[in-house]
Amino acid sequence: MSRLIYLDNAATTQVYPEVVDAMLPYFTEHYAIHQLYTALQMRQKEQWIMPEERSQTLSEQRRMRYISQAAAASQTTGIKGHSRGICRKRKAHHHISIEHHAILHTAQWLEKHGFEVTYVGVDEDGKIKLDELKAAIRPDTILISVMAANNEIGTIQPLKEIGEIAKEHGILFHTDAVQAFGHIPINVDDMHIDMLSASGHKLNGPKGIGVMYIRKGVKIRSFIHGGAQERQRRAGTHNVPGIVGLGKAVELAKANMAERSAYETKLRDHLIERVTSEIPYTRLNGHRTDRLPNNANFCFRFIEGESMLILLDQAGICGSSGSACTSGSLDPSHVLLAIGLPHEIAHGSLRLTLSEKTTLEDIDYTVDKLKEIIARLRSMSPLYEDFVKKNGKSEA
Repeated sequence: MSRLIYLDNAATTQVYPEVVDAMLPYFTEHYAIHQLYTALQMRQKEQWIMPEERSQTLSEQRRMRYISQAAAASQTTGIKGHSRGICRKRKAHHHISIEHHAILHTAQWLEKHGFEVTYVGVDEDGKIKLDELKAAIRPDTILISVMAANNEIGTIQPLKEIGEIAKEHGILFHTDAVQAFGHIPINVDDMHIDMLSASGHKLNGPKGIGVMYIRKGVKIRSFIHGGAQERQRRAGTHNVPGIVGLGKAVELAKANMAERSAYETKLRDHLIERVTSEIPYTRLNGHRTDRLPNNANFCFRFIEGESMLILLDQAGICGSSGSACTSGSLDPSHVLLAIGLPHEIAHGSLRLTLSEKTTLEDIDYTVDKLKEIIARLRSMSPLYEDFVKKNGKSEA
């Protein structure tokens, strides 16, 4: 293997050296538990842990902040905690569109405990159907949860429009912003977002730390007991180095967002143009332009995704066929099925997610290798052979 090209940044990102440097003193110098608050006071002017100036990444001055061990934990806390706190009769009605399994599995848990959940559909680009969302609202609806941007196909949801619908009906609005936070602007006031989940390791911060934004006045019941941390909302010793690292990562993301987004978008569009124009029988998944700056997701007909990933790996290219959280599953992506793709096409998917360290040379090398791999796999496919016989066409 002559080179390594990492194009799986939607799964996890490299921790910035500045983030590591910020965290290290809290392992060896400021390690006592009670020093969390001392450390915060000492570092307040430097804004180590998302106080007001840095929290304007979300753009609200007066907020409640909730630090979690991981994004999935914060999502579970927000949805379960609010649902159980507001509705003890368990007749609440949620509306959740195509989501990450951190949300879907939480919704399924709620269904098992007496709640009613409506799963709102999406169009062929993965955008939520707003008319369907409006039609699904009932007098007892208590929560709408829609991800800010899809982790697989990169489509950005119309958060402001969803938030306006929720506000109009007096319903709380939660968004899973794990893929979007720190990558695209999010304004919780303009978008009427009541709860927002984000993750450190998706924006060059440490793993195992996330943040849950909760608008002031929103009631959350704790479901982890045994301590009074997080204003009695989540028991457990604070992960101080992780909190510091997350704060530094957010600071850097905010400072570099515009420049990084422009750079990644340019590379992403080059990647999409080359793949869709040079590899026949290829489909781009997700909205063509209203998508995350670093995300490209394709389906290649007549091939199987796992074989493609193995050959890419042998060429030194790291990608994925879908969500990293479902990498052990052989089932096709529920996201691709939801946008209307048949099973046989959904199985041939590839997600490539860039970073600011990705180069044009990396993209061109990847496309060149991908063309070779697709041609090789199709040459062994009986489905492709039958297709060529019927249509008299090949990749040549």
